[in-house]
Amino acid sequence: MKPETFIRQAAELSRAYRVSKGTEFHLADWDPRDTGHDPDLDKSRARKLLQAGVEAMAELQDMLYAQDRWALLLIFQAMDAAGKDSAIKHVMSGINPQGCQVYSFKTPSHEELDHDYLWRCLKNVPERGRIGIFNRSYYEEVLIVRVHPEILDAQKLPRDLVTKRIWEERFQDMRNVERYLTRNGIVMLKFCLNLSAEEQKQRFLARLDEPDKHWKFAPEDVREREYWERYRSAYEEMIRGTASSWAPWYVVPADHKWYTRLVVAAAVVSTLSSLDLKYPALDPERRKDLAAARAALEEQGEQGGAVL
Repeated sequence: MKPETFIRQAAELSRAYRVSKGTEFHLADWDPRDTGHDPDLDKSRARKLLQAGVEAMAELQDMLYAQDRWALLLIFQAMDAAGKDSAIKHVMSGINPQGCQVYSFKTPSHEELDHDYLWRCLKNVPERGRIGIFNRSYYEEVLIVRVHPEILDAQKLPRDLVTKRIWEERFQDMRNVERYLTRNGIVMLKFCLNLSAEEQKQRFLARLDEPDKHWKFAPEDVREREYWERYRSAYEEMIRGTASSWAPWYVVPADHKWYTRLVVAAAVVSTLSSLDLKYPALDPERRKDLAAARAALEEQGEQGGAVL
């Protein structure tokens, strides 16, 4: 498939997983094993489609960088082993590193805890012309912090501000910040990689079976599985409370990595292609400068200097 063909098909492929209004959202309605409705789509064909998507994205990113008006922020949230790292690696494999910034947010540092919870993410929002990727984000503040309230106790918040409405208040803060960013030309896509408990277990076992994957495994990964239903509930509430037309969620099936990557690529390509990206037009004075530069080059010899 040619890149331009992928661009035409990207919107249709990704639309099925887009959530822009979370009022009636129920995570149980979304199948982690889904691979679309195309009977001809398999792992081999998906790889070819993804390559076309990567090529299309590279072309669009080049115009995004040159135009220098829009920025694109991609947020990835998921349970452990859902494939965030590999999705970023494969989908963004054709991107020019000069125009892309990736940040992975781990346990907050002492400095970060001395600021508001949005601070460490917002100071890394991409510049115009660039693509920013958050591998986890401020959404951890309504996921792991909600599942483990002891984390909230360590955040130094005044006690009067920790009320029963704190999660709804954080959803409101996030919606407002995202509205502000998008009004300033920062386009936002948020990906929830939807993994089943069964597939997570198999991926953990695979990490234990393969020595070169041992570094990916941590004992707390198993302990966190005990909170599976709490996390599912937290994810559901998060999407209900923060899905919007200006910063939609994509609930991407994650049991088949080849399909996850294809859907993510389609969402990114569809969004970039909707921005009417163009290379900057040159004004008359600039054209004159280029014409003069061409004339000067043509007068020079191969080693520089005028032709005698």
